[in-house]
Amino acid sequence: MSTDLKEKAIAFYKTAYLGNPKKAVELYVGEEYIQHNPDVENGTAGFIAYFERMQTEYPDKSIEFVRAITEGNLVALHTHQTWPGNDQYVTMDFFRFDQNGKIVEHWDAIQQIPKTSKNPNTMY
Repeated sequence: MSTDLKEKAIAFYKTAYLGNPKKAVELYVGEEYIQHNPDVENGTAGFIAYFERMQTEYPDKSIEFVRAITEGNLVALHTHQTWPGNDQYVTMDFFRFDQNGKIVEHWDAIQQIPKTSKNPNTMY
């Protein structure tokens, strides 16, 4: 089941990020959707509104899924995002799934990739 949850989390995120958050919610979200990102309203309506706005304002953004880790009913995704102007970010997203394999809770952290680093390692 853990591989299945990883695949669902990636498909959910990719579908929403690339411009179809309504479909992402229909396919992958359970009865409730608890949102912990302070920039996004709680519930599915807030999620849809946020990602529709991002698609309108930044249609040329891209995402690469670097890692997916599952523990029980939790999935962590590590992504590398590139936005217009070559702004690059690394995100860590955590999803909690219900007993039906649907996403019901989300946490995230995002950090812009700095132009310089004191070490030679990438953030992804």
